[in-house]
Amino acid sequence: MSGAGDPLILYIPGLLPKPEPEIHRDALLRCVLAGLRRQDEEVARRIESNPANFDIVSWTYNFYGVHRDFEIDRTAVDAVIEKPAADKQDVAEATSLQRRFTRWLYHLGDLLPFLIPHIASERMEVHLRDLRRYLQNDNGIADHTRGMLKLRLRAASEGNQPVLLIAHSMGSVIAYDSLWELSASGRDHLRVDMLLTMGSPLGQRYMQKRLRGAGKTGYERYPSNIRRWKNMAAIGDLTALNPALADDFEEMLELGLLESFEDETMLTHFRLEGSLNVHAEYGYLVNARTARTISEWWRGHASIGGA
Repeated sequence: MSGAGDPLILYIPGLLPKPEPEIHRDALLRCVLAGLRRQDEEVARRIESNPANFDIVSWTYNFYGVHRDFEIDRTAVDAVIEKPAADKQDVAEATSLQRRFTRWLYHLGDLLPFLIPHIASERMEVHLRDLRRYLQNDNGIADHTRGMLKLRLRAASEGNQPVLLIAHSMGSVIAYDSLWELSASGRDHLRVDMLLTMGSPLGQRYMQKRLRGAGKTGYERYPSNIRRWKNMAAIGDLTALNPALADDFEEMLELGLLESFEDETMLTHFRLEGSLNVHAEYGYLVNARTARTISEWWRGHASIGGA
């Protein structure tokens, strides 16, 4: 059969250890389905009915050598699923003066990297350490990580599956680099129907200078295998320092490499042990704006209704 295969939602997470793949996938899918049920019950039912419709690229175990105990997050995941939207307290914390000041400091560090050691928190230092390990390709770890995503994308392409690639945080860098390598190779002709980035650091100058293809110009600088790109940033997310990416990658539109690029902000409300974490993947995936995006994409690629 030469027709299109079933749509595939493929998710790639960011840094830090994640739970064992099946446990992690189930938790992420629960968040996706919870958001969808509040927006489009039929699409939620279709995705839930076929486990192959949602998959993840579990790269973090190879990177860290450990899994995160999901029991640490279980209660918080249950809570974010039950709560339909951010409340006044969430909004107040996400937009607090302290968070805005921290954001300003991080912006300053992005502009003047020599300041980073003086302003970095312990958590930020851990992220920077892991980021450098990826960027320096220590022991080929970055190649291996990108290879895992490429393998899954090639399999989807061979099955004629339209792909919605959801990339959270550092996962968006891995996705971008992988897609650039695939298009630059000249051997792979796969195409991602939509790239959905969440909490992405791709707006940071530090990162943009180190992306695959950053030293090239024109068509060779960018991936040529993305049909549409949508970027989502939670208000107060300190990883998505620049919440709007369209201006950073507008040349892709000018060159005709993209059909569209859309930025969207949202309020997320994931709390772990009472502390708001607007950057958390679970909060992004359960959000109503994410659900609407998935619903619209799915309905554009799957037959809805009927027997």
